[in-house]
Amino acid sequence: MIKKCLFPAAGYGTRFLPATKSMPKEMMPVVNKPLIEYGVDEAIHAGMTDMCIVTGRGKHAIMDHFDMNFELEQQIAGTKKEELLGDIRGLMNSANFTYIRQREMKGLGHAILTGKPLVGDNPFAVVLADDLCVNGDQGVLAQMSALYNQFRCTIVAVQEVPESETHKYGVISGEMIKDNIYRVDDMVEKPDPGSAPSNLAIIGRYIMTPDIFDLIEETEPGKGGEIQITDALLKQAKTGCVLAYKFKGERFDCGSVEGYIDAINYCYENVYNK
Repeated sequence: MIKKCLFPAAGYGTRFLPATKSMPKEMMPVVNKPLIEYGVDEAIHAGMTDMCIVTGRGKHAIMDHFDMNFELEQQIAGTKKEELLGDIRGLMNSANFTYIRQREMKGLGHAILTGKPLVGDNPFAVVLADDLCVNGDQGVLAQMSALYNQFRCTIVAVQEVPESETHKYGVISGEMIKDNIYRVDDMVEKPDPGSAPSNLAIIGRYIMTPDIFDLIEETEPGKGGEIQITDALLKQAKTGCVLAYKFKGERFDCGSVEGYIDAINYCYENVYNK
């Protein structure tokens, strides 16, 4: 079983300025819960117990959210409002939370490498909280954990996107070995329009084997001077095995205004009122 889940949460969230000037993008609420709480809930339902969070400057709200607030809880103790804390208390009691600070923003690959002391020599999941994934039957991480138990290799979640949008993502190509499962043979980060190897885009759910850390350390900065996780994953695919899984469920890009609004509407209708 995968027990550790890494949350890279040090980014500035510039697509949501000015809201993210003083508030972490991971704490933006979808109805009544912040984005990162949805990700932690998904990880716990997949059997993970250790939440490893890579933070940065101005991210204290994340740590505070997964901690006791004695003044608030004393104020509402014994009232109906106390029931509203039931979900977050359940998460806090179901998992351990550890934190490490990323001092420089050098890309997703660097953020994942920063989390190495928290993860250790263990396979682990990675959740990008601004990709909100919803599936009432089985969460995306639970689906991917089941595949890891079968294949014991790195797995990336993918979905089909319009060709006009492939330049926004890391894109894979590969041979389908089973329904919705591909063995990756190529992977390109934000390909130029018209040059993508497929329309299968990587979204913010990964399961990685610990040898990825050595590969990241060997990876030179790519586009934008950042260490791209796709470059390290491609090395892993060439020397071993990386699978791509076209998951079941809904995914919302909450890093964009349109995706964020869609997520709120969907969760209000299908999650909040259940």
